[in-house]
Amino acid sequence: MSLLLPKDQTDLASPKKTKTIRELGPVDISSIREYILDLPREIWEFHDNDKPNKFEKLGRTEHIVFKFIRDYDNHLDNFFYPIWDEWKNRLEPILETATKPYGYKEGDFSRIMLAKLPAGAKISLHIDPFKSSNYTHKIHIPIITNPGVEFWLERKRIHFLEGYAYEVNNKALHGGINRGETDRINLIIEYYEK
Repeated sequence: MSLLLPKDQTDLASPKKTKTIRELGPVDISSIREYILDLPREIWEFHDNDKPNKFEKLGRTEHIVFKFIRDYDNHLDNFFYPIWDEWKNRLEPILETATKPYGYKEGDFSRIMLAKLPAGAKISLHIDPFKSSNYTHKIHIPIITNPGVEFWLERKRIHFLEGYAYEVNNKALHGGINRGETDRINLIIEYYEK
């Protein structure tokens, strides 16, 4: 029996997106790292139950969503969750640093979220199939990680460093695993030029 995997959709994406993985550079996460580590279990559970991205391929990944799209086919139609007001001042400097390499005069975010991949969990290989993903730069910023965490892109296995921003090609086959004994938490954003 063969495993059917989705077809790479890189050819459908904007030419401005990376074709593989692009390291965007260091990001100072010191203002949020301890705050995130201290978040009570109830906060994660409450926001994870309210998340819009409940996809089987994400496995046991938990999310705290700050901004998301209303329509999976339109990255321009997005909105903030009420929790954004509490986090805005902490996150905006990080978002600005992470996206500075693009040099956009007017950039915006269609998605902003924390994603916790529990110890021992994995995210199945998949592509982000929606039209909204064709136009945005998907960026991962590890806040807490461990040596057992891998990001998979096609046949490559990469370990992302804490406090660095990486753009990933979400139109290619990707996934990941946390073989460590501690949870991995990334700040994940999708960024585009207006």
